[in-house]
Amino acid sequence: MRDAPSRRDRQRTYRSPRATWPNRGLAVALIAAAVLLGWWLPHIERHHPLGGLSYDSSAAEATLGAIASGIIALTGFVLTAVTLVIQSVQNASPRLAGLLGFFEHALVLFGALTGTAVYALVVLAQIHQDHVPRLSVTLAIAFVVLSTGATLRTLAGLREVITGGGLARAVGLRLHSVLDGTWEPPATAGAGRDGRDPATLTARRSGVVQDIDGTAIAEVAARYDVHVTCLTAVGSFVEPGAPLLRLAPRPVPEAAAHRMARAVRLGPSRHIDHDPAYGLRLLVDVAIRALSPAVNDPTTAVQALDQIEAVLLRLAARPLGTATVHDREGHVRLIVPRPGWDALLDLALAEILHYGSDSLQVQRRLRALLDTLARAVPPPRAAALTGYRALLDRSAQALADSTRAGTVSVPDRQGLGGPAPGTGPVP
Repeated sequence: MRDAPSRRDRQRTYRSPRATWPNRGLAVALIAAAVLLGWWLPHIERHHPLGGLSYDSSAAEATLGAIASGIIALTGFVLTAVTLVIQSVQNASPRLAGLLGFFEHALVLFGALTGTAVYALVVLAQIHQDHVPRLSVTLAIAFVVLSTGATLRTLAGLREVITGGGLARAVGLRLHSVLDGTWEPPATAGAGRDGRDPATLTARRSGVVQDIDGTAIAEVAARYDVHVTCLTAVGSFVEPGAPLLRLAPRPVPEAAAHRMARAVRLGPSRHIDHDPAYGLRLLVDVAIRALSPAVNDPTTAVQALDQIEAVLLRLAARPLGTATVHDREGHVRLIVPRPGWDALLDLALAEILHYGSDSLQVQRRLRALLDTLARAVPPPRAAALTGYRALLDRSAQALADSTRAGTVSVPDRQGLGGPAPGTGPVP
């Protein structure tokens, strides 16, 4: 089995955001180096031509001028983007911007962009009719490519940071690095070299379980004649050292254990591709955000309920809950925990019912949704629907206005304004 993550591994995993970016001195150094290189290299090329792309003087001047102006415009765009990110972070908490140091992180990128523009301008000043520093112009183009790549990578990182989950991860990583540098980890003792059962495979890093490759795990399990139980579910967050898989009746060799552990794929956040429950989570988030007092948009919540109803109808008659994966001979090799009908129904409806308890549209749309599901689900799953119908009835009875209580008791697929149930065409 693999050893527990060492202190050095934990420090590598929980590296401080400030430690992964050079300081502001590097930004100044990049600009200074660009000025020196833009002045020195053309002088060298005047006496020792070094090759590069073929340009005449007019084409080289136009190219360098376009590079300088384009990079200056890109720098302004990046500055605007970083400013918006900082404002978004401050909206979540005014203290986060100072803690995470986003502007400090972006200074190096500003240094690279400014250095590229300054380099192009310095080289441009040294182009003459009888002398075109071909290598210097070629390097300017290469610097544009590198600066653009760095910009795209930074913007992608900033996009991830401004999400609520991204902010939580950034604070967590910073806090973990501080903890590792302040307090020693506890000593471990017990079974195996790391204090855990040697037949339990653990996570080597933190992350959200994005996918479990059951086929790959079943192939290895069949080869060594073991049965595997997955101890975590898709969408769950795990820490380094958290148990992932339990093997029975025996452990497997190190290489096989590594293959199994890699089949549990971790990432920074949940993905809908292998996590249908996350899709429901997103729809519910849309609905409850629309129902917040700051937004107060129950029509959007009803539209989200339309899609939630369609998802639940697709799930109504399907086998849910714990899944099993078989090998080629038909033997069960892997057991994977998955949410059952009751859990998915709670995910889809509980929070919307809670936050929409005083919304006429939401209450009526939920009743229509339950009526639709009642006609589609097998009898064993109908009990959960009965419980939600009782909750809706109690919400209606809690209203002080009896007229309004009667209004919310009517199912309506449009929330408000739809035809009365059971009405047909006028003869």
